[in-house]
Amino acid sequence: MPEKVTGVVFYTIEKAIKTYRKFAQHRIDRAGLGITIDQWLVLDSLKCNETISQNKLAELVFKDVASVTRIIDLLVKKGHLIRSEHPDDRRRFNLKITDSGKEIIEKVSSIVDENRQLALSGLDEACVTQIQSSLDQIISNCQ
Repeated sequence: MPEKVTGVVFYTIEKAIKTYRKFAQHRIDRAGLGITIDQWLVLDSLKCNETISQNKLAELVFKDVASVTRIIDLLVKKGHLIRSEHPDDRRRFNLKITDSGKEIIEKVSSIVDENRQLALSGLDEACVTQIQSSLDQIISNCQ
């Protein structure tokens, strides 16, 4: 007899991710910061490497390039990013995080840290390490 879709581990992984994202976005919304998780992920990723290409950025945040372009457009409009022409390649842009962007990164980062702690409450370090190891193995198996 075939497995019910809800009994498949990948269904549970997907449900956990979607439930966490909804929970996390709700807590960010309650803080009144006017930013989405995806927008914060782009900002936070740029914080570590402002020279990253949009293709690499899209790969890093699990989005397609068009979605990242829309997110960047919104972040520019909100004043969290400045976009300027790349001096050597007219097809590329330089992105610089503004002071308000840096401020929003810090505010959301503290909420994200709390969200992660709440989501993992009741799991000891060994359990979290085992989950991480198991997920890493699944990723490795699929690459």
